[in-house]
Amino acid sequence: MTFNWKKTALAMALAGGVAFTANAPAPATASTPDDMLVQGMRIDDIITFDPAEVFELSAGEFIANIYDRVMMFEPEDLSTLVGGVVESWEFSEDGKTITFQMRPGQTFHSGNPVRAQDVVYSLRRAVHLNKTPAFILTQFGWSADNVDDLITTVDDDTFTLTITEDFSPALVLNALSAGIASVVDEKVVMEHEVDGDWGYGWLKNHSAGSGAYSLVEWKSNESVVLQSNPDYRHGAPAMTRVIVRHLPEPAAQRLLLEQGDIDMARTLTPDQINGLDGNSDVVVDFYPKASLVYMAMNTTNEILGQPKVQQAMRYLIDYQGMADSFLAGQFIIHQSFWPSGLWASADDKPFSLNVERAKALLAEAGYPDGFEMTIDTLNTSPYMEIAQSMQQTLAQAGVVAEIIPQDGSALWPKYRARRHGLILARWSPDYVDPHSNADSFALNPDNSEEAQLTGVLAWRNGWQDPGINALAIAARNESDVELREGLYNALQRLHQRVSPFAVMFQQNEQIARRTNVEGFVSGSNFDLVFYRNVTK
Repeated sequence: MTFNWKKTALAMALAGGVAFTANAPAPATASTPDDMLVQGMRIDDIITFDPAEVFELSAGEFIANIYDRVMMFEPEDLSTLVGGVVESWEFSEDGKTITFQMRPGQTFHSGNPVRAQDVVYSLRRAVHLNKTPAFILTQFGWSADNVDDLITTVDDDTFTLTITEDFSPALVLNALSAGIASVVDEKVVMEHEVDGDWGYGWLKNHSAGSGAYSLVEWKSNESVVLQSNPDYRHGAPAMTRVIVRHLPEPAAQRLLLEQGDIDMARTLTPDQINGLDGNSDVVVDFYPKASLVYMAMNTTNEILGQPKVQQAMRYLIDYQGMADSFLAGQFIIHQSFWPSGLWASADDKPFSLNVERAKALLAEAGYPDGFEMTIDTLNTSPYMEIAQSMQQTLAQAGVVAEIIPQDGSALWPKYRARRHGLILARWSPDYVDPHSNADSFALNPDNSEEAQLTGVLAWRNGWQDPGINALAIAARNESDVELREGLYNALQRLHQRVSPFAVMFQQNEQIARRTNVEGFVSGSNFDLVFYRNVTK
């Protein structure tokens, strides 16, 4: 069977793009090879290519093209969850055990067949390694102590998963579409295992998948090269190579795009987008995304741990001013943890810049003259501009903020170690279900330093609320669609007011491409970006 999200209303995924072209002539330019897609974007957040560890946006996009997962959203229909390496599945009467049947005829890049044993190995491996995204799987009650008993092979074509929690069945399937549910080639990975590391050292910069592309090379802060899989189950991609160049400067991306040296510019600023007007060789596509920009407050800090301070900070952000100026066209105001346009989103916007109200709250908290604080953020646009705007409005209430810009490779480990004060960051769901974000922004089962729940944003900010936890669990477990939607709406509205988070914006991605490039797909999420249908 397939699980149709349209029928259950459990994933109103944002899909597709709207394009405009300019009509004025442009000078003749060079061009890239007909069978090669060359993209320019910023990729300095890449830490690893191991799907058991990947938790960054750029690498998440790449592994979506390298690996097939247990469950998937395909580029032909981003609103319907279907089997990836599996063809069908059946739940037990109590909803705790799922029996999966493999899709026949699949092979890995190595030529090895994709077996049920590979799926079982991949999921067990992710739990045993217990890297940052492991919580997506361990939430089902799986641990290093029991996972070998709860995920088992029946034969080459059949395997079973047993969960120990009362989760909504739809949620379980949707979570199995996350990157951590990518299926690796057990035989190849085990050939590169060193001292029982599950091939971790090797898979950080190699691949062992069955997807449309394989990893040829990753040069940190320079480039990623992918090679097409001629035996892919959907057919060989037209682009035999995909090259992604690390181009942190938007002006450089635009120049190379207009010269024909790259086919797509992925991270242009609004002014660079506007500068393309009049170039008939370039198209700009708009893709509504589920990516959020938020500010978080580390509550392990004595000042930021106070609820009145947290409330005040939400009134010291000029949401509208930023949206109307340097963010124009690329971000919209959004203030809850689940993105607008997706099922169960609460689109209330209760906060606006109100310095006097913020001052009153700070005075009630014991800081009538403000305080000093740091803002950690990415050293790229628009994060630097947002941080600078916040710095100015915070100062109006006496909060003196020092901006600490850094690359993603430095920022994210710092954040996961709880070593920040204020942080300006981004987030995109791990899978298309509201529990994905609730599980990170709201649900924190263990706030101790020893817990090391680094994939949980609430834990990173040292925040735990028993009432929020209870509501998140109730929403997670509810099987009735309407009741579940109501619970998530209530959770988001409560979270807006009592948490140390200020969700600010939701992305409206703008991608510029040469007019001869067709078929690129960028869905609502960072890992719903697909290259296999691209043609020239």
